[in-house]
Amino acid sequence: MTSAKVDTDKGPDQAPEEGYERGLGSRQVQMIAIGGAIGVGLFLGAGANIAKAGPSLIVMYALAGLIIFFIMRALGELLLYRPVSGSFAEYSREFLGPFFGYFTGWTYWLMWVVTGMAELTAAAIYINYWFPGIPQWVTALVFLIVLFVANLISVKLFGEIEFWFSMVKVTAIIGMIVIGLGVLTFGFSQAGDTAAVSNLWAFDGFFPKGVGSSLMTLQGVMFAYLAVELVGVTAGESENPEKTLPKAINTLPWRIALFYVGALTVILCVVKWTEFAGGASPFVKAFAVIGIPAGAGIVNFVVLTAALSSCNSGMYSTGRMLRTLADNGEAPGFFSRLSATKTPALGIGVSVVFMGIGVVLNYVVPEKAFGYVTSVATAAGIWTWLMILISHVLYRRQVVAGRLPASSFPAPGGSVCSYIAIAFLLFVTGLIAYDADARVCLYVMAGWAVALGIGWAVLKSRNPEVTQRGGERGGEPEFEKVG
Repeated sequence: MTSAKVDTDKGPDQAPEEGYERGLGSRQVQMIAIGGAIGVGLFLGAGANIAKAGPSLIVMYALAGLIIFFIMRALGELLLYRPVSGSFAEYSREFLGPFFGYFTGWTYWLMWVVTGMAELTAAAIYINYWFPGIPQWVTALVFLIVLFVANLISVKLFGEIEFWFSMVKVTAIIGMIVIGLGVLTFGFSQAGDTAAVSNLWAFDGFFPKGVGSSLMTLQGVMFAYLAVELVGVTAGESENPEKTLPKAINTLPWRIALFYVGALTVILCVVKWTEFAGGASPFVKAFAVIGIPAGAGIVNFVVLTAALSSCNSGMYSTGRMLRTLADNGEAPGFFSRLSATKTPALGIGVSVVFMGIGVVLNYVVPEKAFGYVTSVATAAGIWTWLMILISHVLYRRQVVAGRLPASSFPAPGGSVCSYIAIAFLLFVTGLIAYDADARVCLYVMAGWAVALGIGWAVLKSRNPEVTQRGGERGGEPEFEKVG
């Protein structure tokens, strides 16, 4: 078993040899990054948010997208300083101390387990479009098993599946935008004269329910952006992280502008916002209104692949995060073992068992399952993003002090944008606490924190060295840590 820290023979900016197969090429990493920006939060969750905020949801996605770009540039600077699988936990451990690495690793694992539940729920809802008689829990279970088997085979297969899933999503959204622009420009389709740019303000204005209601959608909007940080987890299995990671991160602004802001703008021009509701995809609704033969069914297939894509990514990332935790003595040692195909099979398997809770939720409360799990996933995601940003701020301090080498991919504005993003994420957390329906996730996270605190105390009593580690950099002097 190898440590997750840097091998001093390789220099500070190179990845350690972690035993993984570097089987993810540039083509796959790029498409994983693109696919990470397109998920069920957009395809399914946007319907309920449109009903709450109307056309102003476009501004919320643009604002949140800017913050996500700040987060990703902060992560990019850290990744090129030290590209390592399990990056979020490793940077938290190095710059804030071992407890924060432990807490972040387990919380990111929780985020993806819960996100997997949400995606399985969404996939089951999409299947009901064609086969309403099949119980949601049955469909969720079948998809869980199929994706689990695919993840056990090899990282190359994961990358290839994710490439084609993402290709379907990207093609569909571009097609939706092109068709929508055609409807607006030439007036064809069953939408007729009801499709117009004026739909953005014609029905009670651009903020039909007030700025407050629009801001309350930010928690759902942030859920839609979960997974953009997945490129950080691929660092340990990318063929050339120094080239592929910056390219993937720098393309994020146009991806957000096209896939979120652009797609929603076109949809809300073609179909007035008052016709959308929660529990249904706005993309399916738009194609149904346009009247393209079998169009709604085709889009339903596309959003199904989006859900399966995200669940597939969740299985990938949870296995890697458990292995990072095990390598640092913060999870059972057997999670560090790799299978013959160099995949963390045991970690993936345990994660899949917990994702199975989503199958149970679809059996017990099928109508509420999606809302419950998305709120918890958002809270866990906010913690992960905060740790990235705080680690970045502390890293920048060490660079200025001359204690650490500068990254080859510095974030624009230095730490300023990270401070702005931290303030924004704390604001969104306040909105979650204010929302009676969403604040249950904060109770769940409080319970999670207590459980992890107990686990840390047990670790400390059994192996004090584990809880004291963090910040050593292959013989370089220790620097100040927070916490």
